[in-house]
Formats: sequence, structure tokens, C-alpha cells
Amino acid sequence: MPKDIYFPPRELDVMASLWRRQSATVAEVREDLGSRLAYTTVLSVLQTLTDKGYVRHEAEGRAYRYFPTVGPERAGQSALSRIRDAVFQGSAARLFASFVADEGLSRQELERMRRLLDERLAAKEPPR
Repeated sequence: MPKDIYFPPRELDVMASLWRRQSATVAEVREDLGSRLAYTTVLSVLQTLTDKGYVRHEAEGRAYRYFPTVGPERAGQSALSRIRDAVFQGSAARLFASFVADEGLSRQELERMRRLLDERLAAKEPPR
């Protein structure tokens, strides 16, 4: 499996369904997508994801049940790295500043970010 993960929009929609459900049939994924894609299109996307190693399947009656083999956190880290490099000229601080500036963040989310930063800084402190 490649180190960097990239999902085009349609593949990302299918992966999001699998992550939410933990496993799904083609029909279940199609239902999650609001049936806006044909059954064969969803099947094709799942086959592509299987070929890439991001999904595996097991027989379930006459159909297959698909399981994600990569978690959303790993895919998210890869996507954020690409955004950091492409949009923020490689600066994690600028990317973080963009998150913090988001007016839609609740106080709870901001406090959680602060706690995560405090924990990370404490782990990086030099021994005394």
C-alpha cells in the first residue's frame, strides 16, 4: 500500500461510507450516496479501491461485503500533508492558524486543540 493516500472525490465518498459503517455491500454504499450513482459505478469504484489495497471483500451470500483496510486518520494525514505543502507552502503553523481562525469552531473544539498542543509540547520538553 502506498505511503501517500489520495482519494479522488468519488472514491472518498465510497470510503466515507465504509468508514461510517465499518463494512458495507455495494447496495448499502449506494444507499449512503443517495442512489445518485448506478450500482455498477459503485461496484467499479469498490473494485478500484480493492485493486489499490484500500478495501478488501468477503463473500456474503451472492454479494460481497467490503471492508476498509486503511483508516480515516491515515487518509486524513496524507490529505493534510498535501494541503500543507500545496496551499500553505509547507508550513504546519499556517495550516494550524487557518484551523484556529475558523469562526465555526466551538469553544470545546478550541479547548481540545489547546489540550492536544499542551500534551504535545510536554512530550517534546528537554530533560532537566
